Amino acid sequence: MSQYQGDEMDHVVDDYEIAEVDDDVYFHGRFMADSESEDDDDDDEYDHLDNKITDTSAADARKGKDIQGIPWERLSISREKYRQTRLEQYKNYENVPQSGESSEKECEPIKKGGMFYEFWHNTRSVKSTILHFQLRNLVWSTSKHDVYLMSHYSIVHWSSLSCKKNEVLNVSGHVAPCEKHPGSLLEGFTQTQVSTLAVKDRLLIAGGFQGELICKYLDRPGVSFCSRTTYDDNAITNAIEIYECPSGAVHFMASNNDSGVRNFDMERFQQTKHFCFDWPVNHTSLSPDGKLLVIVGDNPDGILVDSQTGKPIMSLCGHVDFSFASAWHPDGRIFATGNQDKTCRIWDARNLSKSVAVLKGNLGAIRSIRFASDGQFMSMAEPADFVHVYDAKNGFEKEQEIDFFGEISGVSFSPDTESLFIGVWDRTYGSLLQYNRRRSYSYVDSLM
Repeated sequence: MSQYQGDEMDHVVDDYEIAEVDDDVYFHGRFMADSESEDDDDDDEYDHLDNKITDTSAADARKGKDIQGIPWERLSISREKYRQTRLEQYKNYENVPQSGESSEKECEPIKKGGMFYEFWHNTRSVKSTILHFQLRNLVWSTSKHDVYLMSHYSIVHWSSLSCKKNEVLNVSGHVAPCEKHPGSLLEGFTQTQVSTLAVKDRLLIAGGFQGELICKYLDRPGVSFCSRTTYDDNAITNAIEIYECPSGAVHFMASNNDSGVRNFDMERFQQTKHFCFDWPVNHTSLSPDGKLLVIVGDNPDGILVDSQTGKPIMSLCGHVDFSFASAWHPDGRIFATGNQDKTCRIWDARNLSKSVAVLKGNLGAIRSIRFASDGQFMSMAEPADFVHVYDAKNGFEKEQEIDFFGEISGVSFSPDTESLFIGVWDRTYGSLLQYNRRRSYSYVDSLM
Protein backbone atom coordinates (compact mmCIF):
# COMPACT_ATOMS: atom_id res chain seq x y z
CA MET A 1 0.00 0.00 0.00
CA SER A 2 1.04 3.60 -0.38
CA GLN A 3 3.02 4.62 2.68
CA TYR A 4 1.46 8.02 3.13
CA GLN A 5 -1.88 9.55 2.38
CA GLY A 6 -0.68 12.88 0.95
CA ASP A 7 -1.41 13.59 -2.68
CA GLU A 8 -3.19 10.29 -3.23
CA MET A 9 -6.07 11.37 -1.01
CA ASP A 10 -6.28 14.65 -2.90
CA HIS A 11 -6.48 12.59 -6.10
CA VAL A 12 -9.56 10.84 -4.75
CA VAL A 13 -11.44 13.71 -3.17
CA ASP A 14 -10.57 17.11 -4.59
CA ASP A 15 -12.99 17.06 -7.50
CA TYR A 16 -16.10 16.28 -5.51
CA GLU A 17 -17.09 19.29 -3.48
CA ILE A 18 -20.77 19.88 -3.95
CA ALA A 19 -19.97 23.60 -3.89
CA GLU A 20 -18.41 23.16 -7.32
CA VAL A 21 -21.71 22.08 -8.81
CA ASP A 22 -23.89 24.36 -6.73
CA ASP A 23 -23.63 28.08 -6.00
CA ASP A 24 -26.39 28.23 -3.40
CA VAL A 25 -25.22 30.78 -0.83
CA TYR A 26 -26.97 28.87 1.93
CA PHE A 27 -24.89 25.75 1.44
CA HIS A 28 -21.25 25.90 2.48
CA GLY A 29 -20.62 22.28 3.36
CA ARG A 30 -18.87 19.89 1.05
CA PHE A 31 -18.75 16.20 0.42
CA MET A 32 -15.51 14.28 0.76
CA ALA A 33 -13.36 17.10 2.10
CA ASP A 34 -9.63 16.52 1.68
CA SER A 35 -8.87 17.65 5.22
CA GLU A 36 -10.56 18.89 8.35
CA SER A 37 -10.64 22.66 8.69
CA GLU A 38 -8.84 24.15 11.67
CA ASP A 39 -12.07 25.49 13.12
CA ASP A 40 -14.03 22.29 12.57
CA ASP A 41 -15.22 20.96 15.91
CA ASP A 42 -16.75 17.52 16.36
CA ASP A 43 -18.73 18.79 19.33
CA ASP A 44 -20.24 21.70 17.41
CA GLU A 45 -24.01 21.32 17.58
CA TYR A 46 -24.62 23.40 14.47
CA ASP A 47 -23.95 22.66 10.82
CA HIS A 48 -22.99 25.12 8.09
CA LEU A 49 -26.63 25.98 7.44
CA ASP A 50 -26.88 27.44 10.96
CA ASN A 51 -29.45 24.82 11.84
CA LYS A 52 -29.21 22.60 14.87
CA ILE A 53 -27.85 19.24 13.80
CA THR A 54 -30.55 16.61 13.95
CA ASP A 55 -30.43 12.88 13.46
CA THR A 56 -32.58 11.13 10.87
CA SER A 57 -34.86 8.27 11.89
CA ALA A 58 -36.65 5.67 9.79
CA ALA A 59 -39.89 7.58 10.35
CA ASP A 60 -38.25 10.81 9.10
CA ALA A 61 -36.99 9.02 5.98
CA ARG A 62 -40.47 7.66 5.21
CA LYS A 63 -41.77 11.23 5.34
CA GLY A 64 -39.26 12.23 2.66
CA LYS A 65 -36.27 13.49 4.66
CA ASP A 66 -32.89 12.65 3.16
CA ILE A 67 -31.24 9.96 5.32
CA GLN A 68 -28.11 12.13 5.68
CA GLY A 69 -30.05 15.35 6.27
CA ILE A 70 -28.86 16.92 2.99
CA PRO A 71 -31.32 19.72 2.02
CA TRP A 72 -31.63 18.90 -1.67
CA GLU A 73 -34.69 21.12 -2.00
CA ARG A 74 -32.47 24.13 -1.21
CA LEU A 75 -29.77 23.25 -3.72
CA SER A 76 -29.60 23.96 -7.42
CA ILE A 77 -28.82 20.32 -8.19
CA SER A 78 -30.99 17.29 -7.55
CA ARG A 79 -29.82 14.18 -5.76
CA GLU A 80 -30.20 12.17 -8.97
CA LYS A 81 -28.09 14.63 -10.97
CA TYR A 82 -25.39 14.75 -8.32
CA ARG A 83 -25.30 10.96 -8.18
CA GLN A 84 -24.80 10.82 -11.93
CA THR A 85 -22.01 13.39 -11.69
CA ARG A 86 -20.25 11.32 -9.04
CA LEU A 87 -20.51 8.14 -11.08
CA GLU A 88 -19.04 9.89 -14.11
CA GLN A 89 -16.24 11.80 -12.39
CA TYR A 90 -15.07 9.80 -9.36
CA LYS A 91 -11.41 8.81 -9.74
CA ASN A 92 -10.67 5.32 -8.49
CA TYR A 93 -7.15 5.07 -7.07
CA GLU A 94 -5.18 2.38 -8.92
CA ASN A 95 -1.66 1.04 -8.61
CA VAL A 96 -2.12 -0.78 -11.93
CA PRO A 97 -3.48 1.62 -14.60
CA GLN A 98 -6.91 0.76 -16.03
CA SER A 99 -7.30 -2.22 -13.69
CA GLY A 100 -10.99 -1.49 -13.16
CA GLU A 101 -11.77 -1.56 -16.86
CA SER A 102 -9.82 -4.75 -17.53
CA SER A 103 -11.62 -6.70 -14.80
CA GLU A 104 -15.14 -5.59 -15.73
CA LYS A 105 -15.72 -8.26 -18.39
CA GLU A 106 -15.47 -11.04 -15.79
CA CYS A 107 -18.12 -9.63 -13.47
CA GLU A 108 -21.29 -11.59 -12.88
CA PRO A 109 -24.73 -10.16 -13.72
CA ILE A 110 -26.37 -9.63 -10.34
CA LYS A 111 -30.04 -9.10 -9.62
CA LYS A 112 -30.42 -5.83 -7.73
CA GLY A 113 -33.33 -4.67 -5.61
CA GLY A 114 -32.76 -6.86 -2.56
CA MET A 115 -34.01 -5.44 0.75
CA PHE A 116 -32.18 -7.36 3.45
CA TYR A 117 -31.46 -4.41 5.75
CA GLU A 118 -33.58 -1.27 6.02
CA PHE A 119 -32.57 2.20 7.10
CA TRP A 120 -33.08 2.78 10.81
CA HIS A 121 -31.05 5.77 11.99
CA ASN A 122 -28.35 8.24 10.99
CA THR A 123 -26.52 10.21 13.65
CA ARG A 124 -24.25 13.17 12.99
CA SER A 125 -23.39 13.34 16.69
CA VAL A 126 -20.38 11.15 15.94
CA LYS A 127 -18.06 11.83 13.02
CA SER A 128 -16.14 8.87 11.73
CA THR A 129 -12.77 9.88 10.26
CA ILE A 130 -10.09 8.29 8.07
CA LEU A 131 -6.33 8.72 8.29
CA HIS A 132 -5.13 6.64 5.33
CA PHE A 133 -7.19 6.61 2.14
CA GLN A 134 -6.64 2.89 1.46
CA LEU A 135 -7.42 1.57 4.96
CA ARG A 136 -11.11 1.41 5.86
CA ASN A 137 -11.48 -0.85 8.91
CA LEU A 138 -12.32 1.80 11.49
CA VAL A 139 -15.89 0.85 12.52
CA TRP A 140 -16.69 -2.17 14.74
CA SER A 141 -19.92 -3.31 16.36
CA THR A 142 -19.89 -5.48 19.49
CA SER A 143 -23.70 -5.64 19.77
CA LYS A 144 -26.69 -4.21 17.92
CA HIS A 145 -26.51 -1.24 20.30
CA ASP A 146 -22.73 -0.73 20.66
CA VAL A 147 -20.34 0.63 18.04
CA TYR A 148 -16.69 1.72 18.23
CA LEU A 149 -15.11 4.04 15.69
CA MET A 150 -12.24 6.47 15.10
CA SER A 151 -12.96 10.18 15.31
CA HIS A 152 -9.73 12.13 14.79
CA TYR A 153 -7.45 11.14 17.71
CA SER A 154 -10.27 9.55 19.72
CA ILE A 155 -11.70 6.06 19.74
CA VAL A 156 -15.37 6.63 20.50
CA HIS A 157 -18.16 4.36 21.71
CA TRP A 158 -21.66 5.07 20.40
CA SER A 159 -24.77 3.63 22.02
CA SER A 160 -27.74 3.41 19.68
CA LEU A 161 -29.95 2.84 22.74
CA SER A 162 -29.11 6.02 24.63
CA CYS A 163 -27.94 7.93 21.52
CA LYS A 164 -24.88 9.02 23.46
CA LYS A 165 -21.17 8.84 22.75
CA ASN A 166 -18.23 8.54 25.08
CA GLU A 167 -14.50 8.59 24.52
CA VAL A 168 -12.83 5.24 25.13
CA LEU A 169 -9.25 6.17 24.31
CA ASN A 170 -7.53 9.39 23.27
CA VAL A 171 -4.19 8.96 21.49
CA SER A 172 -3.45 12.64 20.82
CA GLY A 173 -1.10 12.80 23.81
CA HIS A 174 0.96 10.22 25.67
CA VAL A 175 -0.43 6.68 25.96
CA ALA A 176 1.39 4.09 28.08
CA PRO A 177 0.39 0.70 29.53
CA CYS A 178 -0.72 0.62 33.16
CA GLU A 179 0.00 -3.11 33.39
CA LYS A 180 3.44 -4.73 33.23
CA HIS A 181 3.88 -7.61 30.82
CA PRO A 182 7.01 -9.10 29.21
CA GLY A 183 7.61 -7.45 25.86
CA SER A 184 5.33 -4.50 26.53
CA LEU A 185 6.73 -1.09 25.63
CA LEU A 186 6.33 0.57 29.01
CA GLU A 187 7.24 4.06 27.75
CA GLY A 188 4.24 3.90 25.42
CA PHE A 189 3.61 6.26 22.50
CA THR A 190 2.90 9.92 21.85
CA GLN A 191 0.45 11.25 19.26
CA THR A 192 -0.26 7.91 17.65
CA GLN A 193 -1.74 8.13 14.17
CA VAL A 194 -4.22 5.25 14.12
CA SER A 195 -4.33 3.54 10.73
CA THR A 196 -6.52 0.57 11.63
CA LEU A 197 -8.72 -0.72 14.44
CA ALA A 198 -10.29 -3.95 15.69
CA VAL A 199 -12.78 -4.49 18.52
CA LYS A 200 -14.22 -7.84 19.56
CA ASP A 201 -16.05 -8.73 22.76
CA ARG A 202 -14.16 -6.75 25.40
CA LEU A 203 -10.82 -6.28 23.59
CA LEU A 204 -9.87 -3.20 21.54
CA ILE A 205 -6.66 -2.98 19.50
CA ALA A 206 -5.47 0.08 17.58
CA GLY A 207 -2.66 -0.08 15.02
CA GLY A 208 -0.55 2.91 14.03
CA PHE A 209 1.47 4.39 11.19
CA GLN A 210 4.79 3.56 12.89
CA GLY A 211 3.99 -0.06 13.68
CA GLU A 212 2.35 0.79 17.02
CA LEU A 213 -0.07 -1.63 18.66
CA ILE A 214 -2.19 -0.40 21.58
CA CYS A 215 -4.29 -3.01 23.40
CA LYS A 216 -7.08 -2.08 25.79
CA TYR A 217 -9.67 -4.20 27.56
CA LEU A 218 -12.97 -2.35 27.62
CA ASP A 219 -13.77 -3.55 31.14
CA ARG A 220 -10.43 -2.41 32.61
CA PRO A 221 -9.09 1.09 33.23
CA GLY A 222 -6.19 2.28 31.12
CA VAL A 223 -4.19 0.44 28.46
CA SER A 224 -2.99 -3.12 29.07
CA PHE A 225 -0.27 -3.57 26.46
CA CYS A 226 1.78 -1.53 23.97
CA SER A 227 4.13 -2.89 21.34
CA ARG A 228 5.92 -1.69 18.23
CA THR A 229 5.96 -4.44 15.62
CA THR A 230 8.86 -2.98 13.67
CA TYR A 231 11.16 0.03 13.47
CA ASP A 232 11.25 -0.28 9.70
CA ASP A 233 10.61 2.97 7.80
CA ASN A 234 7.71 1.23 6.05
CA ALA A 235 5.90 0.23 9.23
CA ILE A 236 2.19 1.01 8.79
CA THR A 237 -0.15 -1.40 10.56
CA ASN A 238 -2.61 -2.18 7.77
CA ALA A 239 -5.10 -4.52 9.45
CA ILE A 240 -5.82 -6.35 12.71
CA GLU A 241 -7.94 -9.45 13.29
CA ILE A 242 -8.92 -10.63 16.79
CA TYR A 243 -9.86 -14.29 17.16
CA GLU A 244 -10.31 -17.04 19.72
CA CYS A 245 -8.26 -20.24 19.58
CA PRO A 246 -9.87 -23.67 20.11
CA SER A 247 -8.37 -23.57 23.62
CA GLY A 248 -10.30 -20.37 24.33
CA ALA A 249 -7.20 -18.17 24.36
CA VAL A 250 -7.60 -14.79 22.66
CA HIS A 251 -5.10 -13.95 19.91
CA PHE A 252 -4.80 -11.29 17.25
CA MET A 253 -2.95 -10.95 13.95
CA ALA A 254 -1.40 -7.74 12.68
CA SER A 255 -0.79 -7.25 8.94
CA ASN A 256 2.00 -4.80 8.24
CA ASN A 257 3.48 -2.78 5.41
CA ASP A 258 6.92 -4.27 6.17
CA SER A 259 5.60 -7.49 4.50
CA GLY A 260 5.04 -9.24 7.81
CA VAL A 261 2.13 -10.91 9.59
CA ARG A 262 2.51 -11.26 13.36
CA ASN A 263 0.45 -13.29 15.80
CA PHE A 264 0.04 -12.19 19.43
CA ASP A 265 -1.24 -14.21 22.40
CA MET A 266 -3.29 -11.90 24.62
CA GLU A 267 -3.28 -14.34 27.53
CA ARG A 268 0.50 -14.01 27.81
CA PHE A 269 0.81 -10.65 26.01
CA GLN A 270 3.52 -12.02 23.74
CA GLN A 271 4.21 -12.37 20.03
CA THR A 272 4.03 -16.05 19.06
CA LYS A 273 4.52 -16.08 15.27
CA HIS A 274 6.03 -13.87 12.58
CA PHE A 275 5.56 -14.73 8.90
CA CYS A 276 7.34 -12.79 6.14
CA PHE A 277 6.16 -12.41 2.55
CA ASP A 278 7.48 -10.86 -0.65
CA TRP A 279 5.26 -7.77 -0.61
CA PRO A 280 3.44 -5.51 1.89
CA VAL A 281 0.51 -7.33 3.50
CA ASN A 282 -2.64 -5.21 3.48
CA HIS A 283 -5.10 -7.66 5.03
CA THR A 284 -5.19 -11.13 6.56
CA SER A 285 -8.15 -13.37 7.43
CA LEU A 286 -8.10 -16.57 9.49
CA SER A 287 -10.44 -19.44 8.59
CA PRO A 288 -13.08 -20.38 11.20
CA ASP A 289 -11.23 -23.61 12.05
CA GLY A 290 -7.99 -21.67 12.54
CA LYS A 291 -6.01 -23.70 9.99
CA LEU A 292 -5.78 -21.39 6.97
CA LEU A 293 -4.84 -17.76 6.36
CA VAL A 294 -5.84 -15.62 3.40
CA ILE A 295 -3.04 -13.11 2.71
CA VAL A 296 -3.60 -10.15 0.34
CA GLY A 297 -1.49 -7.08 -0.32
CA ASP A 298 0.62 -5.21 -2.85
CA ASN A 299 0.43 -7.98 -5.42
CA PRO A 300 -2.46 -8.90 -7.73
CA ASP A 301 -2.29 -12.51 -6.54
CA GLY A 302 -3.22 -13.38 -2.98
CA ILE A 303 -1.99 -16.44 -1.09
CA LEU A 304 -3.66 -19.13 0.99
CA VAL A 305 -1.18 -20.25 3.66
CA ASP A 306 -0.93 -22.66 6.58
CA SER A 307 -1.68 -20.66 9.73
CA GLN A 308 0.78 -22.62 11.85
CA THR A 309 3.81 -22.50 9.57
CA GLY A 310 3.11 -19.66 7.15
CA LYS A 311 3.86 -22.04 4.28
CA PRO A 312 2.01 -21.14 1.04
CA ILE A 313 -0.63 -23.65 -0.05
CA MET A 314 -2.03 -21.99 -3.18
CA SER A 315 -1.90 -18.69 -5.04
CA LEU A 316 -5.17 -16.84 -5.62
CA CYS A 317 -5.04 -15.68 -9.23
CA GLY A 318 -7.57 -13.40 -10.91
CA HIS A 319 -7.34 -9.87 -9.52
CA VAL A 320 -5.28 -7.39 -11.55
CA ASP A 321 -4.40 -4.75 -8.92
CA PHE A 322 -3.54 -4.62 -5.20
CA SER A 323 -5.98 -6.05 -2.63
CA PHE A 324 -7.03 -4.50 0.69
CA ALA A 325 -9.84 -6.70 2.00
CA SER A 326 -10.58 -10.34 2.77
CA ALA A 327 -13.08 -12.32 4.84
CA TRP A 328 -14.13 -15.92 5.50
CA HIS A 329 -17.67 -17.20 5.39
CA PRO A 330 -18.59 -18.88 8.71
CA ASP A 331 -18.84 -22.26 6.92
CA GLY A 332 -15.05 -22.27 6.47
CA ARG A 333 -15.26 -23.17 2.78
CA ILE A 334 -15.99 -19.84 1.10
CA PHE A 335 -13.94 -16.67 1.41
CA ALA A 336 -13.81 -13.31 -0.38
CA THR A 337 -11.10 -10.86 -1.46
CA GLY A 338 -11.50 -7.18 -2.39
CA ASN A 339 -9.27 -5.33 -4.84
CA GLN A 340 -8.52 -1.93 -6.37
CA ASP A 341 -9.68 -3.38 -9.71
CA LYS A 342 -13.22 -2.61 -8.40
CA THR A 343 -14.06 -6.27 -7.81
CA CYS A 344 -14.71 -8.70 -5.00
CA ARG A 345 -13.88 -12.31 -5.84
CA ILE A 346 -15.56 -15.24 -4.12
CA TRP A 347 -13.41 -18.36 -3.65
CA ASP A 348 -14.09 -21.96 -2.65
CA ALA A 349 -11.19 -23.34 -0.60
CA ARG A 350 -11.88 -26.83 -2.02
CA ASN A 351 -11.03 -25.69 -5.56
CA LEU A 352 -8.86 -22.58 -5.90
CA SER A 353 -8.08 -22.90 -9.60
CA LYS A 354 -10.57 -20.09 -10.27
CA SER A 355 -12.82 -17.80 -8.25
CA VAL A 356 -16.46 -18.91 -8.24
CA ALA A 357 -17.90 -15.40 -8.62
CA VAL A 358 -16.71 -11.88 -9.44
CA LEU A 359 -18.77 -9.02 -7.99
CA LYS A 360 -18.40 -5.45 -9.25
CA GLY A 361 -18.42 -2.10 -7.49
CA ASN A 362 -19.76 1.15 -8.95
CA LEU A 363 -17.13 3.78 -8.14
CA GLY A 364 -13.90 2.22 -6.99
CA ALA A 365 -11.86 -0.30 -5.04
CA ILE A 366 -13.43 -2.80 -2.66
CA ARG A 367 -11.90 -1.62 0.62
CA SER A 368 -13.80 -3.66 3.22
CA ILE A 369 -15.64 -7.01 3.30
CA ARG A 370 -17.69 -8.54 6.12
CA PHE A 371 -19.79 -11.71 6.43
CA ALA A 372 -22.71 -11.81 8.84
CA SER A 373 -22.13 -14.32 11.64
CA ASP A 374 -24.95 -16.59 10.41
CA GLY A 375 -23.50 -16.65 6.88
CA GLN A 376 -26.69 -15.26 5.33
CA PHE A 377 -25.21 -12.01 4.03
CA MET A 378 -21.94 -10.45 2.90
CA SER A 379 -21.28 -6.71 2.77
CA MET A 380 -18.63 -5.07 0.61
CA ALA A 381 -17.75 -1.39 0.83
CA GLU A 382 -16.33 0.84 -1.87
CA PRO A 383 -14.18 3.87 -0.95
CA ALA A 384 -17.24 6.10 -1.07
CA ASP A 385 -21.01 6.23 -1.57
CA PHE A 386 -21.87 2.53 -1.91
CA VAL A 387 -22.13 -0.49 0.37
CA HIS A 388 -23.36 -3.68 -1.30
CA VAL A 389 -25.10 -6.42 0.70
CA TYR A 390 -25.31 -9.84 -1.00
CA ASP A 391 -27.43 -12.87 -0.28
CA ALA A 392 -24.49 -15.19 0.41
CA LYS A 393 -26.72 -18.10 1.36
CA ASN A 394 -28.17 -18.20 -2.15
CA GLY A 395 -25.04 -17.94 -4.24
CA PHE A 396 -24.54 -14.13 -4.23
CA GLU A 397 -27.16 -13.86 -6.96
CA LYS A 398 -29.06 -10.96 -5.41
CA GLU A 399 -27.83 -7.73 -3.84
CA GLN A 400 -29.02 -4.71 -1.93
CA GLU A 401 -27.26 -1.49 -2.88
CA ILE A 402 -27.03 1.07 -0.07
CA ASP A 403 -26.56 4.50 -1.64
CA PHE A 404 -25.39 7.69 0.14
CA PHE A 405 -22.66 10.34 -0.22
CA GLY A 406 -19.27 10.39 1.51
CA GLU A 407 -16.10 8.40 2.10
CA ILE A 408 -16.61 5.11 3.95
CA SER A 409 -14.48 4.59 7.06
CA GLY A 410 -15.76 1.09 7.77
CA VAL A 411 -18.72 -1.29 7.87
CA SER A 412 -19.72 -3.78 10.55
CA PHE A 413 -22.51 -6.27 11.14
CA SER A 414 -23.54 -6.64 14.76
CA PRO A 415 -22.64 -10.11 16.13
CA ASP A 416 -26.33 -11.12 16.16
CA THR A 417 -26.66 -9.91 12.50
CA GLU A 418 -29.56 -7.61 13.46
CA SER A 419 -27.76 -4.36 12.56
CA LEU A 420 -25.34 -3.08 9.93
CA PHE A 421 -23.34 0.06 10.75
CA ILE A 422 -21.58 2.28 8.18
CA GLY A 423 -19.13 5.05 9.06
CA VAL A 424 -19.32 8.07 6.72
CA TRP A 425 -16.48 10.58 6.60
CA ASP A 426 -17.40 14.09 5.45
CA ARG A 427 -16.71 17.53 6.91
CA THR A 428 -20.37 18.51 7.08
CA TYR A 429 -22.30 15.26 6.80
CA GLY A 430 -19.93 12.87 8.54
CA SER A 431 -22.05 10.39 10.47
CA LEU A 432 -22.82 6.84 11.51
CA LEU A 433 -25.54 5.08 9.51
CA GLN A 434 -27.50 2.21 11.06
CA TYR A 435 -29.50 -0.31 9.04
CA ASN A 436 -31.52 -3.04 10.74
CA ARG A 437 -32.26 -6.49 9.41
CA ARG A 438 -35.61 -6.55 7.72
CA ARG A 439 -38.16 -8.62 9.61
CA SER A 440 -41.87 -9.18 9.22
CA TYR A 441 -42.52 -6.96 12.25
CA SER A 442 -40.69 -3.91 10.86
CA TYR A 443 -43.93 -1.91 11.03
CA VAL A 444 -43.53 -1.54 14.80
CA ASP A 445 -41.38 1.61 14.65
CA SER A 446 -44.28 3.47 13.00
CA LEU A 447 -46.13 3.16 16.31
CA MET A 448 -43.27 4.67 18.33
